[in-house]
Amino acid sequence: MSPFDAFLSEIRKAARLPDRPAPTVANPGVLPSAYAVTDLASASFAAAGEAIAELINVRHDADPAVEVDRRLASFWYKSSLRPDGWDLPAQWDAVAGDYATKDGWIRLHTNAPHHRKAALTALGVPDTKGTERANVAAAVAAWNAAELEDAVVSAGGCAGELRSSAAWAAHPQGEAVASEPLLHHEAFSGPSPASWEVNRARPLDGIRVLDLTRVLAGPTATRFLAGYGADVLRVDPPADLWNEALAEEMTLGKRSAILDLRKDKDRERLKELIAEADVMVHGYRSDALADLGLGASVRRSLNPGLVDVALCAYGWTGPWAERRGFDSIVQMSSGLAETGMRHYGKDKPTPLPVQALDYATGFIVATAAVSGLAERIRSGDGSHFRTSLARTAVLLESQRQSTDMPEFAPETEADLAPAIEETHWGPARRLASAVTVAGVPVSWDIPAGPIGTAEPAWPRR
Repeated sequence: MSPFDAFLSEIRKAARLPDRPAPTVANPGVLPSAYAVTDLASASFAAAGEAIAELINVRHDADPAVEVDRRLASFWYKSSLRPDGWDLPAQWDAVAGDYATKDGWIRLHTNAPHHRKAALTALGVPDTKGTERANVAAAVAAWNAAELEDAVVSAGGCAGELRSSAAWAAHPQGEAVASEPLLHHEAFSGPSPASWEVNRARPLDGIRVLDLTRVLAGPTATRFLAGYGADVLRVDPPADLWNEALAEEMTLGKRSAILDLRKDKDRERLKELIAEADVMVHGYRSDALADLGLGASVRRSLNPGLVDVALCAYGWTGPWAERRGFDSIVQMSSGLAETGMRHYGKDKPTPLPVQALDYATGFIVATAAVSGLAERIRSGDGSHFRTSLARTAVLLESQRQSTDMPEFAPETEADLAPAIEETHWGPARRLASAVTVAGVPVSWDIPAGPIGTAEPAWPRR
């Protein structure tokens, strides 16, 4: 079985999709990596497309063909937006990155202001506007990697020691994640089978998706759903709690509202939104919503028919189940960056060529969400799915690059969709869609824009 087939088979099974004819795969080629990254990208797009096809099949007894483009899937894993006459802002805070310790390497993730503060506090480096990277490097060099990782995490930050795949497999959290399914699933009785009229050409038209996620996995999922017509309402915290990165990339197709869940009235408003949603996608740590009085049982009582999809960084069991994490950090922890270092003979961590854990997890989440909608039509059951970046790392670890396909040539005009997107920041082009469901065009009604410009409310149906 090829890596593509192996990945697609596992995602289908996890998302409870039926077997179907293999999708057509176009444009052979690969991204350079020790791992089968392009196969994962292509399979994740294919699975999400197959979920759309199955939703159409459930309502219309038609099974549209699915085609995936390996080249475009790989490029979407980098970014989709091509500004015309303006530049994207820097993706990384000046402190973020890999640093040598006394006994190895560690990565600091400091894009969020409170994560930056935690890392610098643990290191004893003043958090001033002119904080020099050299000062951080000198401070890090005085620490052992494991001790600094613990110190940063204890301070409320996000860091990851460079571990080998073998070390991660023997780590209590690595063992816990390896025993988890790719998607945990639980069904619960809804009020009745859904009566949605699935538009053959716009299959998610009218579906309400409540998006409580941040960069990048969750927003990738909800952006995909918006492309097929879903009404996506993204809810963010106030700016003093979080400064969103990559809004230009990830707000496409979405309305964005602000709620401060420290306030009773805003928590009540969120409950009202949950009660009226069809799908909820959330990327809070496993304990965070429960601490706000919005645990799984509460969400279920508010909306028995809800398709509830959750993702986290390090899995849902084990000692790190509540630990903060991002793609680049999980790559360090799980051995992916260490394998890349050895594969290419480098003397420093060598991550994947793209943030594949984020993007793959995002399309797996989208697949689960659409599969849950199809099940709601069939049986009326609501559903709860959950997955993690670390479990996606287990999936990727299972397939090394084993193809003689050439590396992709650089991007050309032919890779872009023809339409101009008038984003808040200026005109831009997007990549053409990497997956095609026959008779179902992909388009977004709302251009990318800033956070917090909409009311936290659903439009009338």
